[in-house]
Amino acid sequence: MKPLHFSPSPRTRLSPYFERTVEAGVTSVTVYNHMVLPSAYSGPRAEYDALINGVAIWDVAGERQVEITGPDAERLTQYLCTRDVSRMQPGQGRYTFICNYDGGILNDPVLLKLSDNQFWLSLADNDIGLWAQAICKEGGYDATVQEPDVSPMQVQGPKSIELIRTVFGDEIAELKYFRFVETELDGVPLVVSRTGWSGEFGYEVWLRDHSKGVWLWDRLFDAGAAHDAIPGAPNQIRRIEGGILSYGTDMDPSVNPFELGFDRIVDLETADDFVGRAALEAIKARGVERRLSGVRFAEELAGTATHLDVSVQGQVAGHLTSMAWSPRLNATLGFVMLSAAHSSPGTEVVLHTNDGDFAGVTEPIPFVEPIKT
Repeated sequence: MKPLHFSPSPRTRLSPYFERTVEAGVTSVTVYNHMVLPSAYSGPRAEYDALINGVAIWDVAGERQVEITGPDAERLTQYLCTRDVSRMQPGQGRYTFICNYDGGILNDPVLLKLSDNQFWLSLADNDIGLWAQAICKEGGYDATVQEPDVSPMQVQGPKSIELIRTVFGDEIAELKYFRFVETELDGVPLVVSRTGWSGEFGYEVWLRDHSKGVWLWDRLFDAGAAHDAIPGAPNQIRRIEGGILSYGTDMDPSVNPFELGFDRIVDLETADDFVGRAALEAIKARGVERRLSGVRFAEELAGTATHLDVSVQGQVAGHLTSMAWSPRLNATLGFVMLSAAHSSPGTEVVLHTNDGDFAGVTEPIPFVEPIKT
């Protein structure tokens, strides 16, 4: 077989860290928000071990931003998001949903408030910026919606605090969960936040000048050498253990927040309207017909197959959305979207695969509590 050639273009951009990821031995990539995203270096197990015991550094520049600025920035951001934006302070982030008018999930970004007139939506994989621009124009908001020059890296794992302390000092290392600061390093503008997609203690470092990607990579890895930092990628094993959902896999526009058990992420008590509010109020009032649940299998199953049928008492009751083998729990863990009547913990299910049928038992999400402090 001839080698496969990949041609970067404006439709599939390279991250500012791409050169260093290749030198570091990246073995697999995907495309996320039109940007090449590393998905493996030494392999999921080795990267998992580093993540739960040491520190891993990820190129997640594909986590693109939508920036909303201007006099109506807060009003527009509120109308887009299911969280109460009015209670946020500058330097605070929140996990939120962006829904369509039927209450279906379009994206599940982290929302950052930089100032009263400046917000970032740190996106999952889709073109939600176009949606935001349309809402802004149609609603007559005095605001600007654009993609800023921001390219995040994640520094994740129990030793991440010492790496960040070495580079940025004590004050930034001691940031509280979902808090962030705007800062500079060697004159280069950055944001550092206590966030991440790992379920472990960690940070994100948001580069605000793409021309400095190699510089930032080198600074972080130079500081990480004393802590045996390795390059890595978003880890399927740890994110499932920690109950972290993946847009496009565990949710999409056919899914609403209540089916995921994320009632707390929908602020129906706020006086402000937001896209999908009326539909979500109706869904909450009548209840959902299906729910996402955790599931555990004793066998080690391949983790790439999703949307396989799941049966309860001989009848198809839902489907699998994600799964991975957990070394520390010695089991295959996954998420299943089941009919509400069968979603309670302790339900015996059967997963139907090309390799046969496998018995499992549902349980609450998460399997391992995320480490926040």
